[in-house]
Amino acid sequence: MEVWALIMFAVLMLAILIGYPVAFTLGAVALLFGSIFLDFNFFYLLPMRIWGIMTNFTLLAVPLFVFMGVVLEKSGLAEDLLETMGALFGSLRGGLAISIIIVGTLLAATTGVVGATVVTMGIIALPSLLKNGYSPSLAAGVIATSGTLGQIIPPSIILILLADMIGVPVGRLFLGAVMPGILLVGLYLIYVVVKAWQDPASAPALTTDTQINFWRVIKTVLPVLILILAVLGTIFLGIATPTESAAFGAAGALILANKRLSLKSLQESMQHTTRLTSMVFLILIGATAFGLVFRGMHGDRLVHEILTQLPGGAWGFMLISLLIIFILGFFLDFLEICFIVVPILAPIASFFQIDLLWFAVLIAVNLQTSFLTPPFGFSLFYLKAVAPPDMQMVTIYKGIIPFVILQIIGLILLILFPQITLWLPNLIDGWFNL
Repeated sequence: MEVWALIMFAVLMLAILIGYPVAFTLGAVALLFGSIFLDFNFFYLLPMRIWGIMTNFTLLAVPLFVFMGVVLEKSGLAEDLLETMGALFGSLRGGLAISIIIVGTLLAATTGVVGATVVTMGIIALPSLLKNGYSPSLAAGVIATSGTLGQIIPPSIILILLADMIGVPVGRLFLGAVMPGILLVGLYLIYVVVKAWQDPASAPALTTDTQINFWRVIKTVLPVLILILAVLGTIFLGIATPTESAAFGAAGALILANKRLSLKSLQESMQHTTRLTSMVFLILIGATAFGLVFRGMHGDRLVHEILTQLPGGAWGFMLISLLIIFILGFFLDFLEICFIVVPILAPIASFFQIDLLWFAVLIAVNLQTSFLTPPFGFSLFYLKAVAPPDMQMVTIYKGIIPFVILQIIGLILLILFPQITLWLPNLIDGWFNL
């Protein structure tokens, strides 16, 4: 039966790659194999599992953070940030690319919605980069990569889901992801500066003089920073739970949007939030059914035996599991990997006494890379949809290769130096224990 559990997993992967809807494929494969190899009464356990998902207070933060991000995107905040930062850094060689990375970081800490961020920056910033003589591949790489920072920089939807899957507090996981996020941003900035220095023609400075109004910079950036500090600070200091902070953030986004958000835009924001949240929870319910049958057929025992017998012990398991996630990222969406693969790997990581917080951050960084790796990197598709017609997909692929390498370098550094991840959570814990 354990072998049939692995065959069930292979059938699921094949069906998803063919193009069947993920949520319904998960449920259908689970019902098919469960009805053949298990008693149908086994599925009486499923309603209680689904009820547990729908009443999970932590997961309520997902629609609230999504709504916060969509409202800020619809209000034109990203456009203001890009224009302001472009004026501030444009006189530097590679300055426009630097400004896009900084804006991507700020948007990641406020929106966390990768698709919206990439599309918004693609529409606003890509024409400006190309008009000012930037290499098309570098321009595409900077925008696609900066847009994915919402995967690792809190408040990230994937971090909330990983915390629930692996069983670590969301607040601590947010803290653990701060320094890795800063590390990746630093690597991107260093690459752009070095690239502009080595090849000035690919990242020139702006040819026109732009007057920098520092009051405009403060007026644009300060409200965003206040919202970030208010949302994340209340979580980090233990003042509010992530769900309560998400509600505060959603209200804060509406206040920031103020008169800039029309009734139509508000309605579109709510519709987009509902669609995205429904998709996440449908996949989660399907993954719950699949996981129930997979464990009922003892597939988890077989995977546990295989991975615990790998050479190298905990390090062998760590490297193989991260490699599996990286390879799956070429073909599957981050939600599919999170809901299908992570619940299988988490108990084994616990068996090896691997710090689950550290393990969750490594998975999050790895899943971020899945947005950039062809053939199914979603950030690449988002960017292609808004890019000029003459920009070929191969140009976008060429542009993201250096950034994928930087992501891998960042992941290796996080593996070799766990304190990059654990330092801030341990520091905050120490303050509260004093």
